[in-house]
Amino acid sequence: MGKPTGFVEYERITAPARPVEERVKDFREVAGRLAEDELRRQGARCMDCGIPFCHALGCPVYNLIPEFNDAAYRGRWREALERLERTNTLPEITGRICPAPCEAACTLSINAAPVTIKQLELSIIEKGFEEGWVVPRPPRVESGRRVAIVGSGPAGLAAAQRLRRMGHAVTVFDKARRIGGILRYGIPDFKLEKWVLDRRLEQMRAEGVEFATDVVIGEDLSGRYLRKQFDAVLLCMGAGEPRDLHVPGRGLEGIHFAMDYLTQSNMRTSGEADRGGMDAAGKRVLVIGGGDTGSDCVGTAIRQGARKVYLFEIMPKPREWTEAYNPEWPAWPAILRTSSSHEEGCERDWAVATTSFTGRGVAVEEGSFVRVEWKDRSRGGRRRMTEVPGTEFSLKLDMVVLAMGFVHVQHSRLLEDLGIAYDAGGNVATDAGYRTSVDGVFAAGDAGIGASLVVRAIFHGQEAAGAIGQYLA
Repeated sequence: MGKPTGFVEYERITAPARPVEERVKDFREVAGRLAEDELRRQGARCMDCGIPFCHALGCPVYNLIPEFNDAAYRGRWREALERLERTNTLPEITGRICPAPCEAACTLSINAAPVTIKQLELSIIEKGFEEGWVVPRPPRVESGRRVAIVGSGPAGLAAAQRLRRMGHAVTVFDKARRIGGILRYGIPDFKLEKWVLDRRLEQMRAEGVEFATDVVIGEDLSGRYLRKQFDAVLLCMGAGEPRDLHVPGRGLEGIHFAMDYLTQSNMRTSGEADRGGMDAAGKRVLVIGGGDTGSDCVGTAIRQGARKVYLFEIMPKPREWTEAYNPEWPAWPAILRTSSSHEEGCERDWAVATTSFTGRGVAVEEGSFVRVEWKDRSRGGRRRMTEVPGTEFSLKLDMVVLAMGFVHVQHSRLLEDLGIAYDAGGNVATDAGYRTSVDGVFAAGDAGIGASLVVRAIFHGQEAAGAIGQYLA
């Protein structure tokens, strides 16, 4: 629980971020670190709350948060690491990019600032790497069973490590040239530098996980081949079908999906590709979509040297909240959030619908918009959007990035050849044991649940590994 009076004696302190004028000149990580003495004080703020809502309600992987907070407070870092690794395969990832619903559910959030759980999680795993405590743990006994995993994002990697440590031979297939999926290609380095990912992959290779890159399952290798060569197949391709914007002028050049834009930027940052055509340098850029992906596009455009960056969201502006506590405890609060990318300079607007794009030639030059209102329907409780007459306006634009989320897994040739059934939302249909409609084929992560948090994908990857382990037994 930490120190009994710690939450009274110590204030919440978060790690400082690099100054804006410095960080926008590169793609290195924005967040800094706290000294060990301060981290221990932050761990001391964990109170004996009786029911740890942070663990039971807030954390998608059910981290043993009070236990590792207490160990950190007492300076027992190795013990803290042991607690953390029991539930989370990739804490160095979640410690950097998770939105921390655990902190929103922290009991202190009822009327005070929550414990810095995310910061402590990251510090524990980094301490483990620094001290040499995070080491390869290959299985002592081989099972003789083989598992193929399609997709190397958070769900695929989490499942691969768990399955390999059970003694199964694991091969992870990915269509890209490098392993990591959305962690490598969809998340900018200023949030997750790729050496962090490579360090974990090195450990997994040492444990015996095999990686096959530049392989499109369903084309280079068939689903039938996988089923014949492997005892189980796990689909972890994510929810890759982006939500499109169906308005006049959508086909003009200069209008891109967010994931295409971020992927090319990340490939440029790593030296895997040249500048390409999706470069914001000197351009007036509009990002449509106010979530994390939209924020990442804003930060990327600013670093590329955009002349001006706009960020439009079709939903109404959330309420502004400056207090340290959670107004909707223990639920995730619907409040205005300002990311590090927003701080770097963009013009944000809400309740704006796009009506069309125009251009004299083949490239976009202007966007037309209208303000909207959202009203609750009398039945069903769903909100209805209506345009506000007389609020039409336009903007001169050179580039548009669509960051409006994803609708479901891409309905690929692989899924068609396997005969995989979909649920009502177009995701891969699974039962409670992650089984698909095809015997021996499982699905986990966003491919099965739809677009969600990285930490939730990790959880489902781990759980799917357990289900496959039981199936193979």
